Amino acid sequence: MPPADYSASTAAADSSDIVIELEEIGKTFGTGRSTYVALAHCSLRVIRGEFLCLLGPSGCGKSTLLNLLAGFEAPTSGTISFDGMPLVGHSSRRVMCFQDSMQALLPWATVATNIGFVLKLRGVPRSERDARIAECLDIVGLAAYAERYPTELSGGMRQRVQIGRSLAADPDVLLMDEPFGALDAMTRAQMQLELLRVWKKTKKTIVFITHDIDEALLLGDRICVMNRGPGSHIVREFSVKSERPRRLQDPGVAEIADQIRATFASLGEAGATAPVA
Repeated sequence: MPPADYSASTAAADSSDIVIELEEIGKTFGTGRSTYVALAHCSLRVIRGEFLCLLGPSGCGKSTLLNLLAGFEAPTSGTISFDGMPLVGHSSRRVMCFQDSMQALLPWATVATNIGFVLKLRGVPRSERDARIAECLDIVGLAAYAERYPTELSGGMRQRVQIGRSLAADPDVLLMDEPFGALDAMTRAQMQLELLRVWKKTKKTIVFITHDIDEALLLGDRICVMNRGPGSHIVREFSVKSERPRRLQDPGVAEIADQIRATFASLGEAGATAPVA
């Protein structure tokens, strides 16, 4: 399965299937001699319902790109559209999950309260709120821990709370910034399976950042490879057709892994981290 240029391989996608589209995005930080071009000529299409992995080494602009998708940052040049309209500012239809779950959660609030926090802010009636909280607790497998506090949970469970809170907002897109990067190998592997289960059940669109080739191969429908900055952009796309759950030893998966590593080698990047357990 040869690597494909991103724009070429997604050209046939029906416009109604494209939930987010970036065209020739540039993002510059600072001014004068301290100017840094984080992204340059970066184009991306996110297809509704897919699990898309953005893969690249540290410093390649993955988090900057995700912040643009979330609306936390505005591009310096180029255009971003969401459901065919200009993407301007943050929206609850695009929700971010961060790596540090302790910073993302309210430590003084129970699991149930954390999950329902966004609903309370929206003024959702208590009965409706409670029903939605119960549904999200069930989706992430934390119904038995509803009255626990974040400090009483493992790292993986805290990440499940964060995912549950994101689902409570009923977004169109989940944006995930290396959410399992701080977990030990065994917990990380468990959370990868858990996330796939949630994705299959909810059919949400997921954009998942990682610098781990193995993680991208285990999770993604598509893997978009970014080069290191300055001037980062998406250089290659790989489509992973293997059935889930996947094994890294499966011939189709191993072949794509070799091609991704060859892509990084051609860019002069190390690209890979230690294998996921």
